[in-house]
Amino acid sequence: MVENNYFVKSFEESSLVIQLVWICIIVLVFSIIFIIIYLKYLRSLLRKNDLLKIKIEKEYEASVINYLYAGNEAEEISAEQQAIIDELKSNISETFKRDILISTLLKLSYEISGEMAESIHKLYIKTGLIDYSLSKLRNKKWNIIANGIRELTLFHVKEVQDQVKIHINHPKTEVRSAMQLYLVNLFHFEGLAFLNDITTPISEWDQIQLLEVLQLHKNQKVADIKSWLKSTNESVVLFALKLAKIYNQYGVKDELMALLNHKNIKIRVDVIPLLSHLSIIEAKIILKNNFKELSLEEQIAFFEMMENVYEKTDKPFIMEHILNPNFEIKFFALKILKNLNIDEFNCFKDLTSEPEFVRIVKYIESN
Repeated sequence: MVENNYFVKSFEESSLVIQLVWICIIVLVFSIIFIIIYLKYLRSLLRKNDLLKIKIEKEYEASVINYLYAGNEAEEISAEQQAIIDELKSNISETFKRDILISTLLKLSYEISGEMAESIHKLYIKTGLIDYSLSKLRNKKWNIIANGIRELTLFHVKEVQDQVKIHINHPKTEVRSAMQLYLVNLFHFEGLAFLNDITTPISEWDQIQLLEVLQLHKNQKVADIKSWLKSTNESVVLFALKLAKIYNQYGVKDELMALLNHKNIKIRVDVIPLLSHLSIIEAKIILKNNFKELSLEEQIAFFEMMENVYEKTDKPFIMEHILNPNFEIKFFALKILKNLNIDEFNCFKDLTSEPEFVRIVKYIESN
C-alpha cells in the first residue's frame, strides 16, 4: 500500500511530459493485451469455422453423391432425390452454407463427366442456387456481379444470357471479362455476337482468354468477322485480326486491305503480317508503292512481309534499302538480297565498313 502511494505521489509530482509518457505506456500495454486476446479469439473462431466447413462439406458431398445414384429411369426426379433437394434447399438461405454447397457441387462436377455432371448442373437449378446467382447480377458491387456470372458459367446455365449481356459495357473490366467468357464458353462462336454491341475496350489478356476457349471447341462453324473488321471499337478490330489469322479467313481480303489505311497505327501494323500469312500479294504492291509514306513500324512490318513474298522484280527496291538507317530494315534487305542473288550480295557486302553493316553481313553469311 505504501509502495502504491509512493508511485501515485511520484506521478503527481512529475512534470506534465512525464505524466503523459506514463499514460501512453499504460494505454499501450492495455492495447497490446487486448490485441493478443482478440487475436487468440479470432484464431479460435477461424479454427472452429474451418472444422465446421469441413464437416458441412462432407455432409453435402454425401448428399450429392446419394442424389446422383438415387435416380431411376421411370421418373425424372425420384422421391429420394426430391427429399435430398428439399433438405439442401432448407440450408442455402445461410450464405456460409450456400457457398460451401456451391463449391462442393463444382468440385464434384470437375471430378465426373457425362450424365452425372449434367445431373449436378440440374441440382444447382433444382435447389434454387441459380436464383442466388441471378440476384448477384443486380448487386451494386462489381465483384459480386462478376462472381454471379462465373457461377452461371461454371454450371452451364444458358437460359439467362440476356440477363448476363446487360453488363456488356460495365465500367469494370472484371465484370466485362466474366460476361464475355460466359458467352464464349456456353455458345462458342455464336457467343461472339457481343462484339457487335460492345463499346468498351477488350483487353489483350481477355482476347487471349477468349481465343483459348474457342480453340477448345473443334469443328465449330467460324463466325462471319467482316463487320468486326469494320468496327469503330479498335479492340474489336484487333481481336478480329487474330481470328482471321487463326482460322485463315481469306474471304475477308477486301476488309483486310482496307485496314492498311486505318487511323490506328497498331491496326495498320498488325494487318501487314496477316496479309502475308494469307498470301494476299496485292498488299505488297500497295505497300511498296507507298513505302515512304509509311510509319517506321509499318516499314519494318512490310520488310518482314517481303521476306516471305519477294520476287526477282523486287531487287531494285531491296537495293535501295541495304543501307537504310534502321537496323531491322537493313537486316531484312541484305537477307533478301542474298536469297535473290548471292553473287550480288557478295559484291555489296563490302559496300561500307560501318560496324553495324559488317555485323549484319557476317551474321547472314553464317546462317
